[in-house]
Amino acid sequence: MPTLAIIGAGPNLGAAVARRFGREGFSVALISRDQAKLDALASELEADGVTAQGFSADVRDGASLETALGQAAEALGPITSLQYSPLPARSYLEPVLDLTPELALEALRFSALGLIHAVRAVVGPMRESGSGSILLINGGTSVKARAGFSGTSVAFPAESAYGEMLHEALADSGVHVAQLVIPGAIPKLQIENGIDGVAERIWQLHAEPGEFRTMLIPLEDGRE
Repeated sequence: MPTLAIIGAGPNLGAAVARRFGREGFSVALISRDQAKLDALASELEADGVTAQGFSADVRDGASLETALGQAAEALGPITSLQYSPLPARSYLEPVLDLTPELALEALRFSALGLIHAVRAVVGPMRESGSGSILLINGGTSVKARAGFSGTSVAFPAESAYGEMLHEALADSGVHVAQLVIPGAIPKLQIENGIDGVAERIWQLHAEPGEFRTMLIPLEDGRE
């Protein structure tokens, strides 16, 4: 059974993606900091017929993230698709004149360094099998900096750059890397079928390899 690992799994987009992949026969590893919330979400998904299990980790702690992914692979099988989509803390949305080096470093740990740890934990088996996907979900500041969102404006582009390099480096390996940019809060974007429509786009990025970056909607139509 193929396995999807969702880093930053929650009751909204994470749950919708889990159900979408679950319909295709995937088991789902749910990864975030709160084990109790993960267990509750896994139970909801199991009730919907999706094989799911939660593994707690803080993306700012690379060792704990790699451990969680290793536990997920042991419990559910090798990770065949990785979604990196942790929701940035409100503190990363400080105005640029209030941005400190310490906060910028934390935002980088959260976005870019967390992704690097996650990829290193799963890409070896993907390359050996000749298949897999690594999917980045980012806000609009990954492509357009905003002075009022300074932490993500620093960290998301670093995450994007790493993802784009992976896309190129893994192009001939059977492993594809893609980014979906969501420029604003999903409920406000009036996407057809709402959050399930976004989950469908993420499934398509896995199932139909293509260019690295996909915009959910044009950047100028969003609010982030």
